[in-house]
Amino acid sequence: MRRGRIRQRLIAIGDIHGHVKALRGLLDQIQPTPDDTIVTLGDCVNRGPDSREVLDCLMELRQSCELVSILGNHDEMMLDGRNDPSALGRWKSQGGEATLKSYGEPEDVTNVPNAHWDFLSSFVPYFETDDFIFTHANYCWYDPMNQQDSSLLRWYSLENQQPKAHISGKKVILGHTPGLVRDAGHYCCIDTGCGLGGILTAMEVHLGEFWHATESGEVAGAGDLKSF
Repeated sequence: MRRGRIRQRLIAIGDIHGHVKALRGLLDQIQPTPDDTIVTLGDCVNRGPDSREVLDCLMELRQSCELVSILGNHDEMMLDGRNDPSALGRWKSQGGEATLKSYGEPEDVTNVPNAHWDFLSSFVPYFETDDFIFTHANYCWYDPMNQQDSSLLRWYSLENQQPKAHISGKKVILGHTPGLVRDAGHYCCIDTGCGLGGILTAMEVHLGEFWHATESGEVAGAGDLKSF
């Protein structure tokens, strides 16, 4: 959807899942500057207690750097649940109940401010630079990114399908499938289980530099990574 030039640092952040302390702890380590591009890989909401605060924090982050937000399946469920009662029920059963609680009582979608709906609606299916592709879950190796199936980009885990190197030759940075950092050479998955008792991970993709934070916002190390 978007093609961007490389700025000073190009940093991907894995699935946040409603944990604002983890996000802030990570940003404290990164110290974003106006020359940085930060790409959130999707699933900003659901499961954790602070989805509202996570969206507020990300909206504020746009004042400090260039922010690109990828649409994850949990973000998509929230958007779908806005006006569709059936989709609302599915969303609530997949962690959306905690998201609604973060907006106060009563737990209702009408409590979500329009600014948050607008922000979520601005999320993109992928982001592409000269050397990297960022998307949430998976991809088809032989299709250009503008021809990818949306369910593949947002819903297929690496356990469902192990992708080959993309036809573009670019390395793909992913989230969605929780576990250890998995670098297969042609892709790297940095969902390390935030929202499931794991940690939140960020990666500067050119240098391969990592930052980690616990759900409570403390600095974490590679030794805190675990499989799920």
